[in-house]
Amino acid sequence: MSIEIVTFGCRLNTHESEIMRSTAHEAGLTDAVVVNTCAVTAEAVRQARQTIRKLRREKPDSRIVVTGCAAQTEPATFAAMPEVDRVVGNTEKFDVATWSDTRAAFDRGAFGIDAEEKVVVNDIMAVRETALHLIDGFEGRTRATVQIQNGCDHRCTFCIIPYGRGNSRSVPMGEIVTQVRKLVESDCREIVLTGVDITSYGQNLPGTPKLGALVKQILKHVPELQRLRLSSIDSVEADADLLDVLASDVRLMPHLHLSLQAGDDMILKRMKRRHRRDDAIGFCNQVRRLRPDVVFGADIIAGFPTETEAMFARSLDIVDECGVTHLHVFPFSPRPGTPAARMPQVSREIVKERARHLRDKGDAALSRHLDSEIGHIRSVLVENGGIGRTVQFTPVRVGRRAPVGQIVDMNISAHDGRCLIAA
Repeated sequence: MSIEIVTFGCRLNTHESEIMRSTAHEAGLTDAVVVNTCAVTAEAVRQARQTIRKLRREKPDSRIVVTGCAAQTEPATFAAMPEVDRVVGNTEKFDVATWSDTRAAFDRGAFGIDAEEKVVVNDIMAVRETALHLIDGFEGRTRATVQIQNGCDHRCTFCIIPYGRGNSRSVPMGEIVTQVRKLVESDCREIVLTGVDITSYGQNLPGTPKLGALVKQILKHVPELQRLRLSSIDSVEADADLLDVLASDVRLMPHLHLSLQAGDDMILKRMKRRHRRDDAIGFCNQVRRLRPDVVFGADIIAGFPTETEAMFARSLDIVDECGVTHLHVFPFSPRPGTPAARMPQVSREIVKERARHLRDKGDAALSRHLDSEIGHIRSVLVENGGIGRTVQFTPVRVGRRAPVGQIVDMNISAHDGRCLIAA
């Protein structure tokens, strides 16, 4: 039996799951399910635990290994679950020796009694470097991600992720360019640069290069690359080179996903964010002048502690003022150990109601965008399952006979509220 991996959370987790698949296979591990968890919300942790219990019922003869951010921040929680055979930390999961030791322990029948011996999780804050883990691409996919950075030096009051990922550290530029070239030579049409805080790229490297310099080097040295895309960015860290290349090179995709989190200045201050409302609006206006076809996505938290109705209204308004098309809504979830968990909380009923209003706002914004696309010819990267993506990352239903892995010009004839439909 091959290794099965169940992934929760962000694009970075998806990337790392592919690395683990290769590493565990190299170590000879079989008959195992690896659950790669997310810790961003309490709901994400609950879903992981629920999935683990379900997996045990469905696969009674398989070993279950839990890793990822929730395993790093709450190892005892998962070690105490009788369904779990081993808990592996966010650094250890890339080490072949970890998986070899796990395989050997499973062969001996270990980890059946003592919860402590299940745990292989070390101090993530002691990690100072991030290695580039080479992969050939994703099974059955048409784009690949390249991890350029890991960890975060900021301490937003709601966020547990630095304690799951450690401090910010970046991959040297030359290694990234080499990996991108390798993937393009393997017929990959689109590369996504990913990490925890990619706009902090380069701070620990000699000469402290910034993200914009990295993007320019990739596009310069891999001219065959057809599409380069960025994962979530922090607009306050966007540098001049990044804005310049966005304006001057169409191969950098006109889709930016922003870590906004709120639209009210007092809430942003209590979140310990480094931008204010006007900064976000000004950034979006500036980028739109430089690249008129740009589309923005954004993360916004509903019901942050102390948020009043007036404060929440400003978060609703910023969706329109920034021109956000793809909205990711997070009902506030207090994470143990974070400052926000100790602040006066908004009732769960109000949190859910505000999240619903934000989602309705996001649905309306997306619908307007989809309406505006009808009748246009769009360049679409065709994926498996009869779906493709425009340069703005808008999904398109393309039909089963479309050439998977190719970029094709298609006429947009309709949409279903979520997805464009090609004629």
